[in-house]
Amino acid sequence: SVPRCYLNKQLATVRVLKGDPAELSCTVSKDNVTGAWFKDGLKLTSMDGVVFEKKGLVHKLIINKAEDIHAGKYRFEGGDVKTEASIFVEDPPQVDKVLLKNLTSVPTVAKAGEGVKLRIPFEGRWPIRAVWLKDRMQLGDDTRIRVDKTDTCTTLSISSCDRRDCGDYKVRLKNDSGVLEINLKLVVIDKPQPPAGPIKIVESSANNITIQWRPPKDDGGKPVQRYIVERQQVGRNDWETLGETPRSCTSFATSRVEEEMSYYFRVRAVNAEGVSNALESREVKAAGKASPGAPDPPEIISASRDTITISWKAPCKTGASQITGYIVQKRKKGTVTWLPVTNVPVKDKKLKVTSLKKGVQYEFRVAAVNAAGTGQPSDPSEPAFARDPTKSPGEVQDLKVSSSDSTSVTLTWNKPEVQDGNDVKGYEVEMKRCNSLSWTKCFTLPAQSTSCKVQGLQAGEKLLLRVRALSDGGPGEASELEACAGAAPVVSPRLLIDDTVKSFLVIKAGNPIRVKIPFEGSPEPVVTWLKDGLPLPSWAAVSTEDGSTQLLLRAAEFSDSGTYTVELGDGLGKKETFSFQVQITDIPQPPGAIRLEENVPNTVTVTWDPSASEQWEKNLYYTVLKRESQKGLWHVLGDLIYNNKFTFTRVVPGRDYYFRVVAKNDLGASDPSETVHPWRIWKKKAEFRVKAQKYRGVNQNQPPRFLVPLKSHVVVTGSECHMSCAVGGHPPPKITWHKDSRDLSRDPNYFCTNDFGVCSLVVLGVTKQDEGEYMVEASNEMGRAFSKAFLAIRGNS
Repeated sequence: SVPRCYLNKQLATVRVLKGDPAELSCTVSKDNVTGAWFKDGLKLTSMDGVVFEKKGLVHKLIINKAEDIHAGKYRFEGGDVKTEASIFVEDPPQVDKVLLKNLTSVPTVAKAGEGVKLRIPFEGRWPIRAVWLKDRMQLGDDTRIRVDKTDTCTTLSISSCDRRDCGDYKVRLKNDSGVLEINLKLVVIDKPQPPAGPIKIVESSANNITIQWRPPKDDGGKPVQRYIVERQQVGRNDWETLGETPRSCTSFATSRVEEEMSYYFRVRAVNAEGVSNALESREVKAAGKASPGAPDPPEIISASRDTITISWKAPCKTGASQITGYIVQKRKKGTVTWLPVTNVPVKDKKLKVTSLKKGVQYEFRVAAVNAAGTGQPSDPSEPAFARDPTKSPGEVQDLKVSSSDSTSVTLTWNKPEVQDGNDVKGYEVEMKRCNSLSWTKCFTLPAQSTSCKVQGLQAGEKLLLRVRALSDGGPGEASELEACAGAAPVVSPRLLIDDTVKSFLVIKAGNPIRVKIPFEGSPEPVVTWLKDGLPLPSWAAVSTEDGSTQLLLRAAEFSDSGTYTVELGDGLGKKETFSFQVQITDIPQPPGAIRLEENVPNTVTVTWDPSASEQWEKNLYYTVLKRESQKGLWHVLGDLIYNNKFTFTRVVPGRDYYFRVVAKNDLGASDPSETVHPWRIWKKKAEFRVKAQKYRGVNQNQPPRFLVPLKSHVVVTGSECHMSCAVGGHPPPKITWHKDSRDLSRDPNYFCTNDFGVCSLVVLGVTKQDEGEYMVEASNEMGRAFSKAFLAIRGNS
């Protein structure tokens, strides 16, 4: 749309992008009014790119294509209408669209050790500030990285890149008209890192060693193609290549070993860029005659008050010779010391252990024996009590489904009828789904009551459930039944938006973003979150449960600003959406150092380094204040300043000034940046040489007289008041100012001057106390003259 401004609404401002059209219009009261347009005080009769149009009572100034020359203050005068408006031509940073697409759509790829140069030319109103960021951190110059900027381009140079330089880069271009951000990706390819260690020795025997490793943590940006395995015999310097493995295989077995000999092994990864450094193993010794491996844990066959019978199986690895027997050991549960059960190896794979203490719980383990010696012991058996066997409890009674819904079934039952003094310790609940052949436990621990709720089911799902009582004598007989979870009602997906869910959020940087939105729907709807129409960033967490979905970002950053959308779908194409805006902001950081210059006589130009917040705050502006050492109060000189420069023109020579600059945004104002030393423009006293003319017989002396008397003034509190008059007389009269009969000559709140008979009094920052009658007295040897005036003060409206 064309920016329009209706001048009848008093002073207005039109902001238009460079190259876009703009329009000013004004409505007069009579049709015969011709009217005239003015720009910056000059009447416009014709101007490039500007068309003047009159339709009835409406006068229009139309700019077809806004350029810098069109910026300024416009005024329309016609009949009884006289009004103004200002046009600002915005020229934000721009980059060629084709170049921008190439930079952002395809990653920049470089090889390790090579130099990289990313150059981005730009256009826009000068000055344009350019900032480079990597992984959200601003880049600065160092030994490898250099950031350069001219008036038309910015360049990031990396002299010798490596894998650390991979990542997401951002270029932020900013001027007074706007901000442009460009996202880039740099990929650096290199040879892989060494395989991840340590090297694990899977097997070491007299005629075979098998090693294992893990893939490298960084493949160098190119997939690993293969691994090279080498070996070195301890005491020698040369390495021998044993072979290679494909990238899918991270283990290697070699039979080229000698008994009792020690070796080192090393592995290198290979990709298209080269061979990695080596991962080396510790010293590995090939075994001599192989001893047996560890058997499986023994099993408990039976138990009585002082005996327990166990059995076991031969180990899978029998070693280099035949097994001749087994060593059997026992220990009380809870202790660490193993005791031998027999003095000689047991040749059978079954043993009745006697002389046990009644009621004590024991564990057992076995180790195989061959000609090479005793092998590794097995893991401990299940603990068993030395006591007479007891009967297991009976079957639970009256097992039934007491209630069910779409995701759960509640079971109830009664205790077994016959317990024979064997107390029930709990109940084991198991289920078997229709598509499964095995039973699975519903709970990790046994149920302690005669009811339970089986959850996590699908609506309408059929399954078998069984319950058995548990006691010291073991599990009882199971009682089974068939159950079915209730069918869930069909409810269309709907987001339950109420007053607690806001459509616009302003979050301070560093604070969490937490938005929880309830919903309903059956079957369970599919929930999708988006940011600006794209999937959420990796650091955003989404949790959906119990009819609500929550978005959480633990520490908001400025890049998290945007439009967030939650979609609720039924899987059949029907969706319901809700969107809300998030704005991340913070109180600005203070501006940088202030510099003062007198570029034009009797003015001071205040410049300052930008606030660091300009990098992320698009609505940041500055306020400039000043104070005079005599008054001590700060007064605003300029506000809504969007650059880093301000000129103060109303400087009184001989006065000390202090300046401060504050950065502001919607959240508030930064701490001020202030000048340390006062600024003063010294009053220069001009030297005049008057050559007296000799007049004979003529008396030039004249008494004082007021050529221009004082005038009364009405001013606003806080402003400055200038009172002046003109005085004649010879010799030149002495001038004295009074207020309410009080001499003001030495009062620092008033500034008095007398330039060749033009006398002025300046009242700085007037207050209510400055109101009253002022008098100026002119006197010389010929007489005296007086002039009076009244100063009235009114408050700010």
